[in-house]
Formats: sequence, C-alpha cells, structure tokens
Amino acid sequence: MANWRVPGPQRLLLVVSLCLLTVSLLFFLPISNFVSLNQDKGLENPTAEPTPPTAVTSPDDPVRACFVILVRNSELGGIASTIQQIEKRFNQKYQYPYIFLNDDYFTQEFVDTTSALTPAETRYGKVDDQMWGYPPFIDQDVAAKNRAEMAKLGIPYAESESYRHMCRFQSGFFFRHPLLDEFDYYWRLEPDVDYHCDLDYDVFKFMRNNGKKYGFNIAFREFGATVPSLWETVLNFERDRPEVIKHLPIKKDSLYRFITDDNGQSYNLCHFWTNFEIASLDLWRSNDYLKFFNYLDQTGGFFYERWGDAPVHSIAASMFLRKDEFHFFNDIGYRHTAYTHCPVEPEFRDKCSCNPDDNFDYNPGLSCYSIFKKALAEQ
Repeated sequence: MANWRVPGPQRLLLVVSLCLLTVSLLFFLPISNFVSLNQDKGLENPTAEPTPPTAVTSPDDPVRACFVILVRNSELGGIASTIQQIEKRFNQKYQYPYIFLNDDYFTQEFVDTTSALTPAETRYGKVDDQMWGYPPFIDQDVAAKNRAEMAKLGIPYAESESYRHMCRFQSGFFFRHPLLDEFDYYWRLEPDVDYHCDLDYDVFKFMRNNGKKYGFNIAFREFGATVPSLWETVLNFERDRPEVIKHLPIKKDSLYRFITDDNGQSYNLCHFWTNFEIASLDLWRSNDYLKFFNYLDQTGGFFYERWGDAPVHSIAASMFLRKDEFHFFNDIGYRHTAYTHCPVEPEFRDKCSCNPDDNFDYNPGLSCYSIFKKALAEQ
C-alpha cells in the first residue's frame, strides 16, 4: 500500500500554501459564492434586503407585461366582451399576452373561445389549494358565525366564502402564480366591464419609462363594516416590524394622507378600486410587502371579517411608494358595475364613447379622487 504521508519540511510548506490560498479565495471571490439565498417563491426571507432596481433600459425596449384575469368558466360571456374591447381599444397594436387563472380547471370551450378573440398569446392556469382555501390557522366555525352576523347587517357578499378566498388570493397570491414569473408589470381585467377610450400609446412602457409603480382610475370608499379591525392591524404591523418601516418613504413623501385624515389615528376607508389596476409586480413581490401581507393574513381578517384586496393593496401602496410612483389613468374610460370613470376634457370626445356626465370622480360621499389629489399636492 503506497505511503500517503508527506515528509516533515514538505508537509509544513504544503500547510502554509493552503492557508495562503484560502485567504486569497476569501478576499477575491464574490460573496454570493458563499451565501445561500432563500429563493422559494412566496416565502418571506427576513434577512434579505429589498430587490435592487432593474438596470436602466432604452425607452423603446419591450416590457415584460401581461393581462391578468381571475375568472370562472361560467363568466365566459362577460370576459369575452372585455377582451374584445381591450383588443379594439389597445392590444391589437401591442399584443400583450393574457394570463387566465381559475380555482377550477378551464373547460375546452373557455380556452377555445378566449384564444380565438386575440392573436396574442393566451395562457391558462389553475390556482392551487395553498393560494385558494382556508389556511390551517382559521377557525371555520367562527368564520361561519361571523358571516351570518354580517348578513344580518346587509353587507354585500356577507355570506360568500368564495368572495373571501378571492380577496385573499388577489391580496397575497396572484403575483406568486408560476404563470406570472416572467413578467414585470400587469393589467388586471374583469368580466362584464366596459372600456370606453382608444389608447394610442403603450401603457406599460409609460409605467416603466416614468418610474410608475401603481396605476388606477377609480378611487372609492370601502364599507366600514367589512374592515373594522384592519387599521388597528396595520398600526400593530408598524409597531412590530420596524425593519420594514425603516425602508418606507417618510409620510410626507408617500400617499399616507390618502388613507388617513387624522395622521394615522384611523382609516378613512379610501382605496383604489382594484378591479382596474396597472402596476409593477415588484411591489407585491418585495419582502416588505410579503411581510405586510403575512402579518395581516395571520390575524384571520380575510375570513373573520371581509377584508378586500382593494383596501389591502391601497394601504400598502400608499405606505410603501412615493407619491411620484402613482399614476391616475384619466385617459382610460372604464365602467365597473354602476360606476364609471369618463374623462371630461374636450380632447377625449373623439377617443371615448362614454358620457362625461356619468363620471364618478367627484361623486360626493363615495369617490376618494379629491382626497387623492389633495394628498398628492400636500408637502
């Protein structure tokens, strides 16, 4: 058997050489070679820093963007109407893909019908049980009792379990679906809505090139009985997660005054109506937002009360973003249920089919657009 031992003087020289080599590696190799990062999608990484901004691109470079549609097979007619309008008003020129999501499998009829409405790519995905369903910490008996009490008060969707699953999914999970992994921006679409105005520019390039992170066109007031403990939970989050708060813009540079009229003592119920939403996915994918959502989620408010994705998104965006990262899409005329945003300026009459008299922006008691403008202007 060969002798593997090295004679004394040579062994000493070998040890010294190995030590010098180790020191060199520590000084000159990138630190990322030694650090294991938690990259599981949707998992909070408490030690990670916020994702650095993407490299500056040319204004004409393509944008990784898509339409996101949470829809059921039974809503085929309603979503077909929406897609036809979006194609006519905007996407026939730009061909952004459509991502369809459902808590059930899409039927072949749904796939065939929707894919025939556009030359753009269409993709279809099922939402898994982790994203749509009761988490283990929810007491379903308590949730059922609370739904019954809300129904007695005549609160919209008071008894609906699926509505609560939807709100939780839109608040904390849609951006984690694998079909969205490759995209940076999204436009949320809904069935049975109307788009009234022709768009002659790329809204996604506008968002990226101007540093915008959140776009809306209707600001609404929430039903207070659906979110009685939401603001208290937000204040508790600010107290308990100082590592997040230190990343946020100071309040005068944010839209904090859009969501509170008394310097944070209470929530004024203002929110952006999220059935129309054009935004950066990085906002929701950030560790700070994931910590925010997880904190809210653990309280059970999505099920014990009826927290909506609109106030959750709006409170988070108003706290986490600077004022100049918001955009009001005045030029996108839009109707959802009984409420319409219609640009009133004369230059839009040739581009829009809506009636300016139907514009909801200054509806007393219901619209929060004036509050948004005031918060934007305040120093």
